[in-house]
Amino acid sequence: MRRLHRQADAARWHVSAERFGDALQRSAARAFAGGNATTAEIDRHLSSLHLADLALACACEDGHDPAWEHFVREMRPALYRAADALDSSGGARELADAIYADLFGLKTAGAERHSLFRYFHGRSTLATWLRAVLAQRHVDRLRAGSRHDPLPDDDAPAAMAAAPARIDPDRARLLASVRGALAAALDALAPRDRLRLSAYYAQELTLAQTGRLTGEHEATVSRQLAKTRAALRSAVETRLAAAGFSSAQIAQGLTDILDDAGPLDLRVLLPDEAERKKSGQDRSEGRTRP
Repeated sequence: MRRLHRQADAARWHVSAERFGDALQRSAARAFAGGNATTAEIDRHLSSLHLADLALACACEDGHDPAWEHFVREMRPALYRAADALDSSGGARELADAIYADLFGLKTAGAERHSLFRYFHGRSTLATWLRAVLAQRHVDRLRAGSRHDPLPDDDAPAAMAAAPARIDPDRARLLASVRGALAAALDALAPRDRLRLSAYYAQELTLAQTGRLTGEHEATVSRQLAKTRAALRSAVETRLAAAGFSSAQIAQGLTDILDDAGPLDLRVLLPDEAERKKSGQDRSEGRTRP
């Protein structure tokens, strides 16, 4: 373990030998699941791993900022190229960006943070593993979309009469409560968290541009956005539960909001904070905004 720890230069990312040993043990358990491997076979397997990438993944899983900055700087271009190869229209880039939140991981109530890095075992390079994760998510999205076949025309033989619409008297109140709870949760955020959300979602700036506004690295911006989204969801669920909605109603309400946001516009809920910040920077740098 200590030999492989030195070989991986894991100390560069402040990954201890014991922490690295846990990752090696997970990798061996994955490779020899259900089998009785000899010491020599385990040693050959561990020595064949991409040890430097495994050490970097351990550091990122632990939330080590310099490791994250290195990871984003080195891996994002390759991940975007892979996304463009999957979908030249740019649709897969959304999946690529979403992977970063899963890589950072989020804490659930009373639980530890779970990061997608935990499933990287070093058998391939990090870049290859990321492309495989992205490709699988792209395939999953295509499969999900293929389930929705077009309906026949109203006068077609295969047309079916529409079932009577079920009126849910609580739905309107639920959706209004979701929007109100989100507005209140946004209002309770710290100013810097509101600025990130406004810049990235309302003003549609990139992570790098948002980082220039907040004085943070884009990897930090990505992590903080993921944490803020989780905090907002938790706050909304707590408020709805206090209002007497059941867990099933809350889940359905959040799903309905995603399907049809209606007046839920972040450009209204988060007024031009990012724009004011950008204007202030431009004036301080002597530039005139168009």
